[in-house]
Amino acid sequence: MEMVLDVYKQPYDPLYPVVCMDESPKQLIAETRTPIPARAGQLARYDYEYSRNGTCNIFMANEPLVGKRMVQITTNRKRPDWAKFLEEIAN
Repeated sequence: MEMVLDVYKQPYDPLYPVVCMDESPKQLIAETRTPIPARAGQLARYDYEYSRNGTCNIFMANEPLVGKRMVQITTNRKRPDWAKFLEEIAN
């Protein structure tokens, strides 16, 4: 891990950019009941029951030495989606 962190300490070189990428699948949920609003001395109350509204996938890439970030949300988590995201980063 220390070797990876040392990469971030190197000076910026436009010929060899440092790009970090990650993906994260997320479940989309919605409240089924209206939350009870907060009162003095109490927090708002939410029911544990929810309805499922599908899933999405979040692709993220950043270039920490430049301060650039790129995020793409897709409905699927398929190889062509990942390949398209890599292609967009390369451009």
